[in-house]
Amino acid sequence: MSDAVVPHRSEDQAHVPAGWFRRALDSDIFYSFRRSRLTMVAAVITLLFFLLALFASSLAVQNPFDPAQLQLINSRIAPLWTADGQSPFLLGTDEQGRDVLSAILYGLRISLAVGIAGVIFAGALGIALGLVAGYFGGAVDSVIMRIADVQLTFPAILIALLVNGVAKSLLGNRLDEMSTLGVLIIAIGLSFWVQYARTVRGSVMVEKNRDYVAAAQLIGLPAPTIMLRHVLPNTMGPILVIATINLALAIITEATLSFLGAGMPDTMPSLGTLIRIGNNYLFAGEWWIVAFPGIALAGLILSINLVGDWLRDALNPKLR
Repeated sequence: MSDAVVPHRSEDQAHVPAGWFRRALDSDIFYSFRRSRLTMVAAVITLLFFLLALFASSLAVQNPFDPAQLQLINSRIAPLWTADGQSPFLLGTDEQGRDVLSAILYGLRISLAVGIAGVIFAGALGIALGLVAGYFGGAVDSVIMRIADVQLTFPAILIALLVNGVAKSLLGNRLDEMSTLGVLIIAIGLSFWVQYARTVRGSVMVEKNRDYVAAAQLIGLPAPTIMLRHVLPNTMGPILVIATINLALAIITEATLSFLGAGMPDTMPSLGTLIRIGNNYLFAGEWWIVAFPGIALAGLILSINLVGDWLRDALNPKLR
């Protein structure tokens, strides 16, 4: 019986994952991250917020979106450490008997979902338009950039309010909680696509004159393949920075819309909705209804902004 030939895995192949991990640890970006204690703390806090939102259903003492779990007899209970506090309401309850901590966890999930989806939509739209404008130029570039210039004359919150108002006027009573969520994502996406488009356009106008683009055109690759496979990867650094900073802006925009009554409803509140609800009871002595959602929103925005500022500096070769 002949010996079976066992495929031999070379030492280099066996250590590819370890080598990649080692290169990541030795990179300039990770070195910059280790040197900034403030950035490390901000990253940990950001990760903590994401984990709290992800496991909200397991950590919350009740589902604040389920009316069957709410009891009006438990309304406006003070935080647990005060004289009027009751267990298990660590941060107290609101006027509907919702546990404030549970409402924050679920509201955090809504705020992050809207922010992330809005950034993805804005990024996809802006990157696509920026690639087309920068690669083809001419009249296409002029039309896209003039639209971008006009939109830049208006604050993002006004664009979001306009889109949200048009959607509500068209859909009316058919706009339920999930539809409102989708409208907010579209409104935020249409408010922030310009930064991606202008940044990608500038990078593409530089990259399309490189030799590798001319070689790709010479062998007959179609324009979409050249843009997506060869040009786009060289623009990902600035896009990543914009996306990180815009995540905080998107969450603030959603909170502002909800605070103004143009966002998520009371039955499915985000952090902005919780702040709007609690603001009505601030001068009645129930300060915890607005204070803790406000602190959670401020902490989330601050931590994301700190990570975004560090990432902007770390990816800038002039600051290395």
